[in-house]
Amino acid sequence: MDRVVKLAKESAVVIFSQSSCCMCHAIKRFFCDLGVHPVVHELDQDPRGKEMEKALARLIGRGPAIPAVFIGGKLVGPTDKVMAHHLNGTLVPQLKEAGALWL
Repeated sequence: MDRVVKLAKESAVVIFSQSSCCMCHAIKRFFCDLGVHPVVHELDQDPRGKEMEKALARLIGRGPAIPAVFIGGKLVGPTDKVMAHHLNGTLVPQLKEAGALWL
């Protein structure tokens, strides 16, 4: 859990992903289309990836735990939570506050 929290605080936007996951690909593409360049941690390419995925599932409160998005070091959640924030208009202000967007 400590490693996940530490990594999540290292950049304005951090995504924990798996390289073969279509929803992970979609959320990474979504942020890039917004003009955000997230730091991405591919759990399937990390020796401690399974351990981090279990920690993310505990943080989120359910599985699957990926993609898991952190903005400004705070957990936003998986794809459905990110999209809910986008649709209700709170995502862009969060990104601006975290320094991930300037416009």
